[in-house]
Amino acid sequence: TSGLQWWRCSGAAGLLYPLLGACLWAAVVGYKPVIIVHGLFDSSGDFKNLQRFINESHPGTNVTVIDLFDRSASLQPMWKQVEGFKAAIYPIMQNAADGVHFICYSQGGLVCRGILSTLSDHNVESFISLSSPQAGQYGDTDYLRYLFPQFVKSNLYHLCYTSIGQRISICNYWNDPHHRDLYVNSSDYLALLNSERSNPNSTEWKKNFLKIKKLVLIGGPDDGVITPWQSSQFGFYDDNETVVEMQHQDIYLRDVFGLKTLAARGDLIICSVPGVEHVFWHSNETVFHMCMEKWLV
Repeated sequence: TSGLQWWRCSGAAGLLYPLLGACLWAAVVGYKPVIIVHGLFDSSGDFKNLQRFINESHPGTNVTVIDLFDRSASLQPMWKQVEGFKAAIYPIMQNAADGVHFICYSQGGLVCRGILSTLSDHNVESFISLSSPQAGQYGDTDYLRYLFPQFVKSNLYHLCYTSIGQRISICNYWNDPHHRDLYVNSSDYLALLNSERSNPNSTEWKKNFLKIKKLVLIGGPDDGVITPWQSSQFGFYDDNETVVEMQHQDIYLRDVFGLKTLAARGDLIICSVPGVEHVFWHSNETVFHMCMEKWLV
């Protein structure tokens, strides 16, 4: 990390003055640490390819895949995961004087939003959201059939919008466009993050979120899990299941948590890649070079 490198080097330079030039060079090219947060049913071991891509393009980068809430533990409530990941990530932030980058995959992208909204002294530069259901999820996927074999998308609201349902991560961002009021009043996580439900912390959360330097939203039409796939870029269904793109969404138009501000700043990057299925986003080298590499300096 550049901050740490420079600190170490300045100590060395005091003893061996000729090293100063080399140390200045190290400080200039040192890359910020990258923190990776996994998604539903993943574990930290699933990200070896992504770690390799980063280290090949930005040698010496300190990459940490947070090893928490793996596999079935990823079904735990989203706020619980936010607090757990936050506790693991905070020391990395404190040791990175020049800041860190987030790559947050699938459900992990929503965990990261929770962290960025509630952590007032975070130092995240690039927040890369990798095929994450940022506007919610509403689809009959293999995950749904595996988790809730007796439900389909049209009736899952009977479970998700209850106090028991809200103890399951996927229900925290289940967004049924045909039961909007139930979603707004029952979702303990996404509806609060989006301030769709009245949230006394919304002003502070927006201020915290806007400390990021770049928001990179990666997704694509062949994802097959995130439904609609445009949710990865804050688009979502209206009550006819017609996709309304981010720029026409209420959360964008009212700049509820800062999307419009980021766009006006030139710091909202949309990267759409066809031909990538959901489970391959983090191991696809083209996606890395097209959508991530340049934001990890």
